[in-house]
Amino acid sequence: MAGADTSSPLIESRADLIEAMERGAKPADQWRIGTEHEKHVFHTDPLRPVAYEGENGIRALIEGIEKETGWHPFYDGENPIGLRNNEVAGGISLEPGGQFELSGSPMADLHGTSAELAEHLRVSKKVAAPLDIHFLGLGVTPLWAVDQIKSMPKSRYAIMTDYMGKVGTLGTSMMYRSATVQTNLDFSSEADMVRKLRVSLALQPVATALFANSPFADGRDTGYLSFRSHIWLNTDDARTGMLPFVFEDGFGFERYADYALDVPMYFVIRDKRYINVAGESFRDFLAGNLPQLPGEKPTIKDWEDHLSTIFPEVRLKQFLEMRGADMGDAAQVVALSAFWTGLLYDEISLEAAWELVKNWTQEDRDYLRREVPRLGLATPFDRSSIFDAAAQAVGIAEAGLVRRNRLDEKGRDETIYLAPLEETVRTGKSPAERWLEKFRGPWNGDVTPIFKEAEL
Repeated sequence: MAGADTSSPLIESRADLIEAMERGAKPADQWRIGTEHEKHVFHTDPLRPVAYEGENGIRALIEGIEKETGWHPFYDGENPIGLRNNEVAGGISLEPGGQFELSGSPMADLHGTSAELAEHLRVSKKVAAPLDIHFLGLGVTPLWAVDQIKSMPKSRYAIMTDYMGKVGTLGTSMMYRSATVQTNLDFSSEADMVRKLRVSLALQPVATALFANSPFADGRDTGYLSFRSHIWLNTDDARTGMLPFVFEDGFGFERYADYALDVPMYFVIRDKRYINVAGESFRDFLAGNLPQLPGEKPTIKDWEDHLSTIFPEVRLKQFLEMRGADMGDAAQVVALSAFWTGLLYDEISLEAAWELVKNWTQEDRDYLRREVPRLGLATPFDRSSIFDAAAQAVGIAEAGLVRRNRLDEKGRDETIYLAPLEETVRTGKSPAERWLEKFRGPWNGDVTPIFKEAEL
């Protein structure tokens, strides 16, 4: 099999597809917290997006952080497109529009997550300052259209950009001008995965409402509190959404594999090159009928790459990825992981969270996914609004973190990281609503002050 990853075995049966996810299961004492975030980059003199090349570009930022940290670069062709910390899992990568992403190391507690984030921001800002590069903590860049943002030199993004023009209406907006925070959490077994996936999928619109932080685009009020979440509703229906089948009897790894097999492919990697197979079927690949690689069968690595191109509100790989939140400030980044850790890593909280959502129908879940991007916590629901469920969920998460009892050097438990959510619950206003008050008041309809006020 010329060009294939010879370290990855061929897929021999459906059991191999399932095992690629199932082998992520681990006992509770080995569960970890992974936090990923994307931040927009911009220049201030004048105010503009950051290109990859040039003495003040993204490449210079990557090379500067490499020198500062000793992390190791990885490449697309001749271009460094990220850094890996070889001592622990984690690293830095680039999103299509230059959004600068930290994939955090798996941490035993939120204190480790917070310390890692603080060090990353310290180093990144130290290197970025002489380059007039700044970082913005919002879910959507508030000013520039897609065609004003410079594309990063990553082969997979060229393939995706072309394909996005054929499906949905806002796929390129997702790629080039959105930014998210993601929490990755473990499971102990198939049954544990199912419980956690059901709870987290149902509550994903609640997280979207609590963390709504993208009311602006193209220099104006979009009419949405999370325009990023609205963008995802108009990206690619074949690979996004709320996964109704997860709530059906008998759901497990095999059913998710069946779903993934029917999601159209993007690419196959051979000899470190991306082969465009956008729209093709992985089922055909399994049968050796992929037109671009006739007669060739996929490896486990091909399957794992394919799983990473599926974008539901919660994604299953060898762990669960919570994907419903806008990027925010540093405190909000850690708060997202605090929210989900408190809900899913404590047995009593997980059961309480299931009690909260178990009677919601698929119509309820789809309704919340559709309306929350616009209305946020005020979305009408169950004779009141989704705010009530959000407040309960924050309380359940807090109780779970208390029971975890992971203390920092000052003797504080992990509930300290829920402070941004407690403020949102106390005021009833998400970050987006607080920005809109300024936009309609002291900013006089001008979004540019947000570049200073939301700078990380």
